[in-house]
Amino acid sequence: MSLPQPVPPSWKDLGKSSTDLLQKDYPFHGTALEVKTKTPSNVTFKVAGNRNATGAIAGDIEAKMTNKQHGLTLTNTWTTANVLKTQVELDNQITQGLKLDLTTSIAPSKGMNKSAVLNAVYKQSGFHSRASIDVLKVGSVRSLAFRWGPTFTADTVLGRDGFLVGAEAAYNVTEGRISRYALAAGFNAPEYAVTLHALNDLKSFSASYYHRVSADVEAGAKAVYDPKHTHGGVAIEVGTKTYLDAAAFVKAKINNAGVLALGYTQSLRPGLKASFGLAIDTQKLNEVDPSGPVHKVGMSFVFES
Repeated sequence: MSLPQPVPPSWKDLGKSSTDLLQKDYPFHGTALEVKTKTPSNVTFKVAGNRNATGAIAGDIEAKMTNKQHGLTLTNTWTTANVLKTQVELDNQITQGLKLDLTTSIAPSKGMNKSAVLNAVYKQSGFHSRASIDVLKVGSVRSLAFRWGPTFTADTVLGRDGFLVGAEAAYNVTEGRISRYALAAGFNAPEYAVTLHALNDLKSFSASYYHRVSADVEAGAKAVYDPKHTHGGVAIEVGTKTYLDAAAFVKAKINNAGVLALGYTQSLRPGLKASFGLAIDTQKLNEVDPSGPVHKVGMSFVFES
């Protein structure tokens, strides 16, 4: 009798180890501040703000209330762009492994700019499936009128003994056709992972690799072929992460365009983390670009109690 299979990652988390290694903890796009607090009644507040390289400031304030006994979570967010977001989640109440959530957003100053997305996630041994539909999505007709144009999106990942296969498709309800589809395959082991994606109706492809070399060193790489954005070539990025001690680590990555990025993260004390990032275009060390800075530097601070 074979052992039960673990729940595989969701479609969006295929290749997550490599993506996190190459994308997270590089705050070179500006200065960010995040403050999280939690009350004894399980209400979490988060205030986040970011100032990018051009000086523009964006932020949001979020309140999350959780009732674990009834599997209910309510999240409200208000952004500096005057967008109000609400998310209601119901987990493991209708049947084990099923999670439902309704996410709505509205911009009061922009009239028709609103959405209501209904999501469903179902997880079992060796199976992970998601589905969503924006019931308020509106499309224009000849720029004079409007029509309902919801799109139903679904994806499924199957896993067995570390092997993963997945597929995603989007169905335009109004036009009665599949508007987007993609496939993926991979293998996950405790110390390494390989993932292949065929996206955009199987017209663009990516391959990612992650390896935990030792307890203190991680390495990864990603290659992307997209005829619309890579000009017939392949975009390649490689990176590594090294833990200096239990409270600090450094990261470095470089791509085939010659952009070198460095990141340093330090836990200053429990609940306080600081990150610093630097991006250098090695092909433009002595150039000045009037459209914006060639090299970038930034930092991020996270307070949590």
